Amino acid sequence: MGERLPTAHAIHQRLPKVLALPVFSADAISSAAYATEEILLVLVAAGSLALGYSPGIALSIAALFTIVAISYRQTVMAYPSGGGSYIVAHENLGVYPGLIAAAALLTDYVLTVAVSIASGVAAIISAAPGLADYRVPICLLLIWFIALANLRGAKESGTLFAGPTYLFVASVVLMIVVGAVRQLTGGEPATEAAVAQVKVAQPLTIFLILRAFAGGCAALTGIEAISNGVPAFRPPESRNAAATLLWMVGICITLNMGIAAFAWAYHILPDASLQETVLSRIGTAIFGHGLLYYILQASTAMILTLAANTSFADFPRLSSILARDHFAPRQLANLGDRLVFSNGIVLLALFASALIIAFKGMTHALIPLYAVGVFLSFTLSQAGMVVHWARLRTPRWHLSAAINGLGAIVTGVVLVVVASAKFIHGAWIVLLVIPLLIMWFLKISQHYRRLAAALTLEGYQMPRALHHQVLVFVPGLHRGVVQALLYARSLSPECEAVFVEIDPAETPAIQEKWERLPFRIPLTVLKSPWRSLIDPIIQYIRTTRTEKKVDLVTVVIPEFATTRWWHPLLHNQAGLLLKLALMNEPGVVVTNVRFRAG
Repeated sequence: MGERLPTAHAIHQRLPKVLALPVFSADAISSAAYATEEILLVLVAAGSLALGYSPGIALSIAALFTIVAISYRQTVMAYPSGGGSYIVAHENLGVYPGLIAAAALLTDYVLTVAVSIASGVAAIISAAPGLADYRVPICLLLIWFIALANLRGAKESGTLFAGPTYLFVASVVLMIVVGAVRQLTGGEPATEAAVAQVKVAQPLTIFLILRAFAGGCAALTGIEAISNGVPAFRPPESRNAAATLLWMVGICITLNMGIAAFAWAYHILPDASLQETVLSRIGTAIFGHGLLYYILQASTAMILTLAANTSFADFPRLSSILARDHFAPRQLANLGDRLVFSNGIVLLALFASALIIAFKGMTHALIPLYAVGVFLSFTLSQAGMVVHWARLRTPRWHLSAAINGLGAIVTGVVLVVVASAKFIHGAWIVLLVIPLLIMWFLKISQHYRRLAAALTLEGYQMPRALHHQVLVFVPGLHRGVVQALLYARSLSPECEAVFVEIDPAETPAIQEKWERLPFRIPLTVLKSPWRSLIDPIIQYIRTTRTEKKVDLVTVVIPEFATTRWWHPLLHNQAGLLLKLALMNEPGVVVTNVRFRAG
């Protein structure tokens, strides 16, 4: 993954705004490629006339985007150490709201990777339909490519992914500009747009419009990423993060509104077979099938794929914070050689791969699970900020609390709408997973608390000196066993060798050789009529500890190290099996003495 980086170099891995934007905003920016399509896929069921509601829905989502962004800008300024939903909710609302926010975010990060990769592959298949049969393998390949890129370090992944992000923004903006110029000058699109009338499958109702709005709300996923990753910015962290957040919001609103407007202007219908995306059809209508169209499709595929990088930046960071607070395994808090949370990166890649396989890499199958978790975390975070301002009472805290209060109310209402509209289409899975994750967090915390109580020195009475005995497992007599015997005798004068008799005919030869050894260590022969090697030794250890009142038994196991990878396959690995069997035996320490054979 590259040279190991010392901890002192962490400051040099901080991101400037130009790299932080693609790292933390790729998810939100890329949603422009499918948010409009999700709106149209719902509205088209009510006929082509219902598609006229899509610009209004897109406008309401843009307004929601603005409210949430302003609210999160306050979070960024108030929490320069990283004001993710978990930290804000945990600090201001309590442990359980914090864990709910964390579970919702972790779930959404996994879904972000799966949806982003699936959408990127859909864009590739739109331009090259012959690859449709290889959808899942391509998805898995891209997930692990991004994981490997992130394992190399945050700065390296930002540099790698900056180009595709800016290319996508430039391509869509160019498409919007060209399309607008043609509309204003009365020009026709490069190819005839789809204007076919579709059959009405269901009536246009308020619930259908709300479902379309819920699908389009996927555009807001990723907006919280900057608030989670404030410490990754160069100093001054909060100011740079806030500026990047504003850039992201401006770009996202421009792209989403532009795509929605041209989908309506050209009467673009979503492809029922899901072989071609709405953005691809708009690109064809404006650019034709020329070079600019293929640049648009290539950049779309890249940004949708690399949008998963936002989750790879935030999932490991949030996991490390949970591990620090003893709600997740401690391994997730470990920084790898490249100063990234390597275990969290690998864990995210595994979860996302499982989702891709389960849902066969289909974006539309994954979208119903999407956005529920993120709006839940939005609501808790903004509610937590209201409590934060009320508690600190900083200058103009009433205004700050009002802004975050509005954000909490709006996102709370949207959460109810999204969860209700998507419930039967798959959102119930997310609403089931989140409580299960919270239970897992609490179980882990309980384990760590009990372990800390068992290990604390407070009130601990120092024990007397231990009565220690050493047993040497003797599988036969060779140079490796001699080395083990010498080592055992150096540990304790109470040293004893143990030989398990599988074949009684071999025992006299072993005893004869034993008598010729230059040092006197007693040899005990344990009979094993059932040819078990391990059971007699375990029983003997237990008897020894009971009868001789031994506190600790060290079992020395001689092993010889071979020089080729296939050599161990030629031996019965008795020492390894004994070591595994003694692993959980109380009052037993196992020591391996390795002898390198030629």
